[in-house]
Amino acid sequence: MDIYFKTKALQKICENHESAKKKLGDIMARKLGQRMMELWAAENLSDMALLPGARIHELSGDRKGQLSVDLKHPYRLLFLPANIPLPLKEDGGLDWSAVTEIEIIEIVDTH
Repeated sequence: MDIYFKTKALQKICENHESAKKKLGDIMARKLGQRMMELWAAENLSDMALLPGARIHELSGDRKGQLSVDLKHPYRLLFLPANIPLPLKEDGGLDWSAVTEIEIIEIVDTH
């Protein structure tokens, strides 16, 4: 999957273990590294749904349009589908099997 980042600072945390460890701690940095490898290896978003413990899902409310994947509870990696045009199913829902590009926007506790 093609991955973009909202900011260069976020990109540095996601792509550099030492930066992630300094900002997030060792356990979170390792989990973030694992999720990043899984995202890079995935052909599309549907591949991520098959991974145990990832709990990838679409968000609602003021975060509608965003998706999240679990890191270390309660933190999640938030991202947006970045395909243009946005791949939709006939019913208007997001077609996960056609999402091949994402933009990582945040690491946050959404609760």
